[in-house]
Amino acid sequence: MLKTDTLKKNYQFRNILKKGKYYKGNYIDIYIKNNNKKINYIGIAVGVKLAKAVKRNRVKRLIRENYRLLENKINVGYNIVFICKKNQNIEKIEYKNIKQDMENIFKKAKIL
Repeated sequence: MLKTDTLKKNYQFRNILKKGKYYKGNYIDIYIKNNNKKINYIGIAVGVKLAKAVKRNRVKRLIRENYRLLENKINVGYNIVFICKKNQNIEKIEYKNIKQDMENIFKKAKIL
């Protein structure tokens, strides 16, 4: 298993959102930026207005688990920010939807 760290600071998220490449899917959007290190950093953002904390945390767990399963196939040296789309019904997001979105986006970005 590869080493993956998380982004925690607001300035880290802002930097990637400003300077990173944007890829959109049906359920999640992803910003990817090269970090020139031998490690990937990930950040997950789910808006407060989408749902209460329990449902937001469920979506975060789904994203984290799907990333974990794809981690060995993904090239290293990237900062990746996952953002849950606002126009989706957060209660109907399922594991397979997130998985398919991630695979498609990573193939588009050519890092898978």
